[in-house]
Amino acid sequence: MSESIKTEEATKNALVMPLLNILGYNVFDPTEVVPEFTTDYGTKKGEKVDYAIMKDEKPIILIECKNIDADLDKEQASQLFRYFSVSAAKIGILTNGVIYRFYTDIDAPNKMDEKSFLEINLLDIKEPLINELKRFKKESFNIDDLANVACELKYTKEIKLILANEINIPSEEFVKFFAKRVNDGPFTQSVREKFTVITKNALNQFINDKINERLKFAMTEDTIASTSNTNEGNENSSSDAGNNNSEEIITTEEELEGYHIVKSILRENIDLIRVVIRDKKSYCGILLDNNNRKPICRMYFNTKQKYLGLFAEGKNEEKVSIQSLNDIYSYADKLKSAVRSYDSTEKSKIAVSEYGNGKQKPEGVI
Repeated sequence: MSESIKTEEATKNALVMPLLNILGYNVFDPTEVVPEFTTDYGTKKGEKVDYAIMKDEKPIILIECKNIDADLDKEQASQLFRYFSVSAAKIGILTNGVIYRFYTDIDAPNKMDEKSFLEINLLDIKEPLINELKRFKKESFNIDDLANVACELKYTKEIKLILANEINIPSEEFVKFFAKRVNDGPFTQSVREKFTVITKNALNQFINDKINERLKFAMTEDTIASTSNTNEGNENSSSDAGNNNSEEIITTEEELEGYHIVKSILRENIDLIRVVIRDKKSYCGILLDNNNRKPICRMYFNTKQKYLGLFAEGKNEEKVSIQSLNDIYSYADKLKSAVRSYDSTEKSKIAVSEYGNGKQKPEGVI
């Protein structure tokens, strides 16, 4: 793509404006998005930024654009810094169309921070960052909420960067911290060199152990759930096994995460041991009592567009598109409704059976 985008204007037209449109801003409405925004405040004359997003005739977001090939680490956001201090805007964005860096004034009021509180790379976008980007949509933009979130995001980002650097190349101070806790001797040059290697290896082993522990927990939890099937569930599972070659089916990390989200939604309603995941070639199902006649939902995560299959009140499947796994929480009521419908049906069957055996007719049974 960068081969076709040669100029800053091309970057704006091909990348920046479409993103603003996705966020709900009409780039052709000058009351919402003003290109080449210029105004005078006091001694500041003719300060200009590439775009200003407006609300109530005041700028709320300032955007400075660079060429797609620009290295944002070397670029100076001069116009953005200068105009930020004399405008009503509290969010500044520096971008080359691919990488977007978001700034505010955490360190000092009305002075844009030197470090961004959020960075999004459209070529390597991570799901949690999509949710953060949604905060800048026209219908959900709230500067008061963003102020609190920005502070947390900024310091979290910086701590993660520090940890990443320490894991790759442990600093002397970092190594000394651990060495002093496990070694009573003086922190000599030879000790520093020795513990630099030990510290780096220990950190990597710790991270690997945590990853393996999480995978082991997920596998153990699924095994426990599978071995706690009802008789009906076992029969259904047996009949289903002939139709699926388990060796060709891989349950992805996203599917496991979706499974745990569904369980977290249902945790207050039923015993979670009854919620079972069963993967198939075309979808990954979540069942009640491991019974394929009691589907809670289905996850279609093997395509670019993800879908969630819902069975509210025991009705036929309704497939809805989702942008991220967090969207599953939006359908909590329908997931709970599916479980309630199966349990209420079972109770009715039991009540009718007992009435047929000579017991007093329960209320509600015809």
